Amino acid sequence: MRNGARGHDLIALRRLNTTVVLRALHHRSPRTLAELAASTGLSRPTVEAAVEELAERGLVGESAEEAGERAPGRPARRFRFRTEAGYVLGADIGLHKMVLLLADLGGTVLAAHRGDIDPGLGGSARLDLLRHGVETFLDAHVPRRAAVLARCVGVPGVVDKGGVVTSVVVPEWSGVDLGRLLQDGEPGHTLVENDVNLAVLAERWQGAATLAGDVVCVLTGHRVSCSLTIGGRLHRGRRGGAGELGMLPLLGMSTAQEALKWHEGSDGRRPGESEVAALARAADGGDPRALAAVADFAGRLAPGIAALALAVDPELIVLTGGATPVGHHLVPLLEERLHPMTLHVPRIALSTLGERGVAIGAVRKALDRVEEDLLADKAP
Repeated sequence: MRNGARGHDLIALRRLNTTVVLRALHHRSPRTLAELAASTGLSRPTVEAAVEELAERGLVGESAEEAGERAPGRPARRFRFRTEAGYVLGADIGLHKMVLLLADLGGTVLAAHRGDIDPGLGGSARLDLLRHGVETFLDAHVPRRAAVLARCVGVPGVVDKGGVVTSVVVPEWSGVDLGRLLQDGEPGHTLVENDVNLAVLAERWQGAATLAGDVVCVLTGHRVSCSLTIGGRLHRGRRGGAGELGMLPLLGMSTAQEALKWHEGSDGRRPGESEVAALARAADGGDPRALAAVADFAGRLAPGIAALALAVDPELIVLTGGATPVGHHLVPLLEERLHPMTLHVPRIALSTLGERGVAIGAVRKALDRVEEDLLADKAP
């Protein structure tokens, strides 16, 4: 028993050492064996054994500039985390569109797809469309399906800790565990998350909120929804519904998108131009009706944003989603309306991530899952 326990302890210790070395390379590479030993506190032989094991698993490789034959006096070998060792998929399945992104383990987007969706499509048909779209996309861009280590899908609805959705936009998905229905591979391989929660993750990662910890993200467009981070971490609430002020009719967010309807203009909508883009063009041209529409939109948004500002006191409010084309008109109007409603008006910024924002956040969440699996302390 004692020898068996000791053997088990040695295996656990080796696994822990390997994880420590992988974590060091993941956060900062390439690095030499000596640098890894110094940063991890492990002996050089232990680091060398860990690097060898990680190389066999395909997670670590020799840095390209140091690979191959080395002349005398050249620097020591340097090793790096192989971001090409696997992939993650980020998806956004909204009311009007589907966006798919394939990224490596460093977060670099390698392939993208966007497709329009009939807003009247039912829940079952919409799910089939997503499944088919993902399968076709992966078949076209991934050599081995097993190399996709995690997938995350953003949906228009509240998602609880168990993955069950509550959606007003796609009512047929309410009460459904979409993660289970979309599962591909091991349990937990496919994640489902509220789209605006993913939008704020994207802004914290690559967007307007990279330097802010307490952030409110307002997804605007065909519907208005909010999410928030506190201390740099997504705040979902007990059941995933934190920030969903659009559910309160008295705050006006549930009907705010009606202000963006734009059917009139001096020259009408141009071919392929969205309704919001036409409104933005008219507002840029000084059309008083367009400016009044944007002002109406700001007035409808302000009470809900003020409520969040008073509750959270954020550093930053980020406006994202379909209404961003009118954003440079919208921001000063919001600031003006928030002044009498709040103690302090937070800085308001426009997202620069475009319609990929939710899918980028899905990539980030999928990467977080992969890193959690790869870098977790496996010791008992």
